[in-house]
Amino acid sequence: MSRNQDSKGKGKGKTSGRGNANSKSKSFARGNAPVKKKTAVTKSSNPDEIRLNKYIANSGICSRREADENIAIGLVTVNGKIITEMGYKVKRTDEVRYDGQRITPEAKVYVLLNKPKGFATTTAEGKGRTVMDLVANATNANIKPIGRLGRNSLGLILFTNDDKIVQKFTNSKHGVPRLFQVELDKNLKFEDLKKIQEGFKIDGKLVSVEEVSYIKEESKNKIGIKIKNTGNTILRTIFDHLNYDIVKIDCVAIGHLTKKDIPRGHWKHLTEQEVNTLKMM
Repeated sequence: MSRNQDSKGKGKGKTSGRGNANSKSKSFARGNAPVKKKTAVTKSSNPDEIRLNKYIANSGICSRREADENIAIGLVTVNGKIITEMGYKVKRTDEVRYDGQRITPEAKVYVLLNKPKGFATTTAEGKGRTVMDLVANATNANIKPIGRLGRNSLGLILFTNDDKIVQKFTNSKHGVPRLFQVELDKNLKFEDLKKIQEGFKIDGKLVSVEEVSYIKEESKNKIGIKIKNTGNTILRTIFDHLNYDIVKIDCVAIGHLTKKDIPRGHWKHLTEQEVNTLKMM
């Protein structure tokens, strides 16, 4: 923010060319012409570039001074090349790694959206209405959705710029489970429920889920199903194979995160406690 300078009442008037005995001003009549101060010419900085130590400090890894020390000993790479030069500048699009871990100069942001129907889960342009439109005012950080929900599917999607959390979700063995409520066109037979529980093969590939059950015994066309896949294509694969049509898909939980206090089409920032719990899963 620029500071406004107040110059009111600070002018001392013009100094006479003749001066007086106690005046420190020089007479121009003697040839002491005023010397113009040279204006320093500064090179315009590239707004797309940032000093490497600041880039590291902004990522939250350490202070600038510590960043300089770690740069000097070769702990930092830019686009795969070890950098030890002090004052080195990088672009925000460069791949910067600290001790092997990719970092970004943005604070980590975690936004949870309760997606309505009619929005595609994509960051690509030209796809009509997307989930990025719904979180456009959430942050200036470069967040992206983890996983996918079909355009006509509902429920929770987590957005972040934290690569570690993204890796946790996309790890097939230790991924974060998501709980869906699925409504079918007819009641799910008990033998089909057992097939889904035990896992079965489709085209030679094993298809399995974490958990599956009827939501209510009296309405067996509504199923609760927990998966670790980042998309929901597996749900359609399962029920298509068993000759059921899906009427509705709603993601109601991601790990410990639920839709509580998030109306459809709205979002919230995760609390520090929610983020820490997610990291420990």
